[in-house]
Amino acid sequence: MEGKKILMDAAAMNRALTRIAHEIIEANKGAEDLVLVGIETRGVPLARTLAAKIKAIENREVPVESINITFYRDDLEKKSEQPIMEERSIQSDINNKGIVLVDDVIFTGRTVRAAMDALMDHGRPSFIKLATLIDRGHRELPIRPDFVGKNIPTSSSEIVNVHLEEIDDENLVLLDIKK
Repeated sequence: MEGKKILMDAAAMNRALTRIAHEIIEANKGAEDLVLVGIETRGVPLARTLAAKIKAIENREVPVESINITFYRDDLEKKSEQPIMEERSIQSDINNKGIVLVDDVIFTGRTVRAAMDALMDHGRPSFIKLATLIDRGHRELPIRPDFVGKNIPTSSSEIVNVHLEEIDDENLVLLDIKK
C-alpha cells in the first residue's frame, strides 16, 4: 500500500500553533527574556508564526533566530574534525534567556541534539525547551519535546512531510505511506 494521507490541514496547523503559543507563554509566565530559535529550514517559519501569535496574545515582541545544524550532525558520513563555521547565525544575546527551539518534526532526536550543541556555542541560556509541530516517535536519544502540535505514531518506513506557505505555497502535513 502506497499513498499520501493528510494529517493536518491549514486550519488544524493554525489551531495547533495557537495552542503551542499559549503553552509557551504559560510555561514561561509571559514572554519576557524569551528567544525562539527555528531549526533550519522549516523550523524558522514556524518560529516566526509562534512569535506573531505570542505578540498577539502578550503584546510583546519575541526575538526569532535561526540555526543551521548541518555541521553539528553526528550522522554525517564525512564529518571534518573542525566543522566549517558559517557566519554567526544567532544575533541575539542568548545568555540567561529562555530558549524555545522550534522544528517541524521530531523523529530520532539527533537534529535537536545537534541544535543544542550549536546553541551552546553561542551562549548559555537559562533553559532550552523544544516546540515541534509533529512528534512521530522513534527516538534514538532521550529527548522529549515540551510543546507538541500533534503526536503521530508512525512506522519507520513512513515519512512525515510538513508543507509551509513560506516554502511550499501551502500549509499541510502529509504522511507518505510506503510498503
